[in-house]
Amino acid sequence: MKKVWLLYFVLTCCAVLSACGASGSSGEEKKELVLGATVPYSDMLEQGVAPLLEEKGYKVEVKEFNDYVQPNIALDSGDLDGNLFQHKVYLENFNTEKGMDLVDIISVPTAPIGIYSEKFSSLEEVKDGSTMAIANDPTNLARGLTVARDAGLIELKEEINPVNATVNDVLSNPKKLKFHEVDAAQLPRSLESVDLAAVNGNFAVAAGLDLTTAIYRDQIPEEIQNRIVVRKEDKDSQMAKDIIEAIESEEFAKVIEENFKGFHQPKWMGE
Repeated sequence: MKKVWLLYFVLTCCAVLSACGASGSSGEEKKELVLGATVPYSDMLEQGVAPLLEEKGYKVEVKEFNDYVQPNIALDSGDLDGNLFQHKVYLENFNTEKGMDLVDIISVPTAPIGIYSEKFSSLEEVKDGSTMAIANDPTNLARGLTVARDAGLIELKEEINPVNATVNDVLSNPKKLKFHEVDAAQLPRSLESVDLAAVNGNFAVAAGLDLTTAIYRDQIPEEIQNRIVVRKEDKDSQMAKDIIEAIESEEFAKVIEENFKGFHQPKWMGE
């Protein structure tokens, strides 16, 4: 009988120790991070976030993407720990369409859509009948049209949802602008053949355009500002808290001031 109790005691102790060991292993915060982003946000992560995380003991890899689908798929599958390329509207639509549960944790300075021209130096100089290039994909097409509206170049129908606007929703076009729909990535190059172009900030930066030279820059609403996104189960993790702390730091603000001029800053940064 004593042997039976001794065996029971040993097995119980082993089970407890095994459970404690498993808990300790699963409770450890991950210190090797892979963050995904598109240009120029990959640069923002490498210059303004990764160094601060590495000071906290993380090993950080920034993986660059050239599309707006794979970063979320990679995050959902666990190949990424976080990403930076999208705004809240896009994220919510993506979650709905793909059945994912990704969440944002903090917004960051965002490159605005700007109206650029090699022929005009101000909106007042825009002539009647001028040609204007805008993106041909639904999301960026709508943004290009709303930027043209906010710049006073056109009016859109009041009853439409601006997020889904198309050229058919233009109510008034006093300068009789002629819209040319092209691939968003080709908008900077289109400046050689059109009078104006509404260029997405990331493509403007990638093409070497100075954001501050735009004759009009979009005042980006909060829901269109890009943000750090993680899986829902990581929202309150130490990793997420450390990323937020890095982005809210003075060091990050200095990097933005020096290397990301013309980016629209979120309200929490004081703009």
